[in-house]
Amino acid sequence: MTLRKAVYYTLGCKLNFAETSTIAEKLASQGIVAAKRGEQADIVIVNTCSVTDLADRKCRQIIRRYVKMHPGALVVVTGCYAQLKPGSVGKIEGVDLVLGANEKMKLPDYLERLGEGRPEEHTTWHGEIKEFDYSCSRGERTRYFLKVQDGCDYFCSYCTIPFARGRSRNGEIAKLVDEARQVAEAGGKEIVLTGVNVGDFGKTTGETFFDLVKALDGVDGIERFRISSIEPNLLTDEIIDFVARSRRFMPHFHLPLQAGSDEVLRLMRRRYDTALFRSKVQHIKEVIPDAFIGVDVIAGARGETDELFDSSYDFISSLDVSQLHVFPYSERPGTAALRIDHVVPKEVRHQRCNKLIELSDSKLLDFYAKHVGRRAKVLLEHSKQVGVMNGFTDNYIKVEVATSDMLDNRIVEVSLDRLDRTSHHMLATIVDEKP
Repeated sequence: MTLRKAVYYTLGCKLNFAETSTIAEKLASQGIVAAKRGEQADIVIVNTCSVTDLADRKCRQIIRRYVKMHPGALVVVTGCYAQLKPGSVGKIEGVDLVLGANEKMKLPDYLERLGEGRPEEHTTWHGEIKEFDYSCSRGERTRYFLKVQDGCDYFCSYCTIPFARGRSRNGEIAKLVDEARQVAEAGGKEIVLTGVNVGDFGKTTGETFFDLVKALDGVDGIERFRISSIEPNLLTDEIIDFVARSRRFMPHFHLPLQAGSDEVLRLMRRRYDTALFRSKVQHIKEVIPDAFIGVDVIAGARGETDELFDSSYDFISSLDVSQLHVFPYSERPGTAALRIDHVVPKEVRHQRCNKLIELSDSKLLDFYAKHVGRRAKVLLEHSKQVGVMNGFTDNYIKVEVATSDMLDNRIVEVSLDRLDRTSHHMLATIVDEKP
């Protein structure tokens, strides 16, 4: 079978998107180009997620949809769902090749020796997933996503990521700095540092995440770096203080809390308590008062009684944070959490989610409202709406301005005129343009 055109579908985190981009580059070097919209593909690559049971179902739906959309195409499924449940994926009609975490970047090699007949499944036991594959991709808009770390050694009781991604490992600082320089040469202005547990950076090279941050801060041409997500116990005060005085690292933090109850955190096997989390938020706000702080929260985890949820809600409500990313707890096969008593009914999980989402909306609008009338620098990006462009301030306020598409990937100074409470963004006017 001659393979000339490929179509890609990525589910899940930004790390997956970066890796899909690298796979596409590998195939392009062999003459397999991305199919245009509406074209029939010779090969379909689906990069999957498995963070919840809903993610698993969505993966199966997408795989079946693309099998129908591209009849006769070679169908390859990789990513976390493929790693965790290769047998289930291989049974989906139309799937030809299933590749796990250690195998995905070797896709061209597997294509060369793919045989006829039943689907082939290639995965590696999670304890042996130790290779680090460098990946850097441009997102759908202006940001680039640089993979700096992969895998996790934490084994939180509710999580399958260590089984799906393997052991904590990372790239070398020198090579990552070189990739950032290549982004600058390509005209990129913003890079998001991605990984599974980025604060754990250095396990395989003897370096530290702070070393990486300092090295990247010296890359000329990159205007903005953002840290995608970092465990609160690994976010040191020296990193926070460095961001406070850095011109390139943005005042934007994303911290996974998961629960605002010490008892639930213990059941989750998290490596911090609420006192440590509060101290990190307070230190950020002390040295960077306008910093944006996003927080991950899981609602309805096993063991979370009504009383524990109420105390968790009160703790989160008391934090000076900007937005919550709320997820209902999802039972994952093989996790230690399944041995915890007190199962929260699904309808209660969703009720708690809704309550936390309302709290998040209130915090986000309050954070935005404090900035009305101020000026800020925004990196503009194209919009689907003609005559309108979107972008984010350094502290992650979403902005909409009326202007031409000529300013795509340009940093401009704007006046933050008005808060649109319906769409949760700021309406702004351009004051000055930066070349």
